[in-house]
Parts: sequence; C-alpha cells; structure tokens
Amino acid sequence: MTRAERAAFIDRRLAELYPATPVPLDHRDAFTLLIAVLLSAQCTDKRVNEVTPRLFARADTPEKMALVPVEEIQQFIRPCGLSPQKAKAIAGLSRLLLEKQGGRVPRTFEELEELPGVGHKTASVVMAQAFGVPAFPVDTHIHRLAQRWKLTSGRSVEQTERDLKVLFPREHWNQLHLRIIFYGREHCTARGCDGTTCEICRAVVPERKRGVTTKK
Repeated sequence: MTRAERAAFIDRRLAELYPATPVPLDHRDAFTLLIAVLLSAQCTDKRVNEVTPRLFARADTPEKMALVPVEEIQQFIRPCGLSPQKAKAIAGLSRLLLEKQGGRVPRTFEELEELPGVGHKTASVVMAQAFGVPAFPVDTHIHRLAQRWKLTSGRSVEQTERDLKVLFPREHWNQLHLRIIFYGREHCTARGCDGTTCEICRAVVPERKRGVTTKK
C-alpha cells in the first residue's frame, strides 16, 4: 500500500469500528472542557473524570474559579499529578478570561495558546470538540500509531500533525483523531501490539516481520 492507500483504509475502518466519537473527558461547556484537557497532561482521562466533578462543584465558570485560592484548586486536582503547576495555570487562565475575554473561552488557536498551561494540543482539542473547528490534536497514542502505520516519519508531534492533516480529509479530522485514540487504547497498545498483531497493523503493513517495530 502507498501512504495514501493506508490512510484511506484506516479512515474507513475506524469509522466502521467507532461510528460514535464521544469526547472521553467529561465536561459541560467550553470552560470545563478546557480545564479537563489541561488536567489530562500526563494523566489518564479516567483519573481526570474522577477529579473534575468535585472541582466543578466548587467552581465551574471563570468567575467562580478566579475566586478559589490556588492552594484549594491544588487540593482538588492533586491526583492528576503536576498539581502545583496545573493549579496555578487554572487560576491564571480564569483571571485572564475575565480580564481579556469577558469570561468566555476564546475561539481562536492564537488566543487559547496565550492562556497559562494551554499549548497547541490543548487548544486543538478545545477548538475541535467545543467549537467544531477542524483540528487534529496529536497525543502519544496518535503519534505512536501514525508512525507504526507508516503515515509519518516525523519524530515530533508537530510533524505528525502536519502529515496527518495532508493525508486525511479536513472534514474527518475531529472524529478521526478520537477514533485513533480509541483504537490505540483498545487494540493497538504500546505493549499489546508490536506492529504485527492488531487488525489494522496486519492490513496496512503486512510486510513487517514479527518482532520488528518502526523506529520511534
């Protein structure tokens, strides 16, 4: 298969496997999604979903969150890891949203990435899932599978994102990035598949010898 043929097969098969693409992080609006995605850095979605109900019961808007002491935010989010940095970022971005955005989450990548603790991946998730703007957030699952499936040779998530955006139709990006994550967690895990085991690996890279993985 050529790279384009591999991409077309993957796009089609993942749509069959995962016709519905619910956002894994529990949220109610753009602000709670922003906070949940920020917390998910180096933390599982499951753990984030265990932490956010208590946090959001205390404060679920920028106005309310800006009034919560950083130390108290940190206590709520401690199980997520990196709690000192994340608590400061949550407090800081809440104040900035009030000062510069009228309490609303901005709808541009540039404005989102100016917020404390918000990088390109976080901004991409918010743009895609809160506002429906085509984006292709690349996490560790997507970066790993894109290399394993020979969709990119990029060593960085930035290069992987650029390559995937070229290969897949723009109107598929928002659902497809979630489908790849779902598949990576369920079938093509880092340890459970060596690039020869799961259905898609066998289909798109049939020439790969067992036990030989792609370069990281």
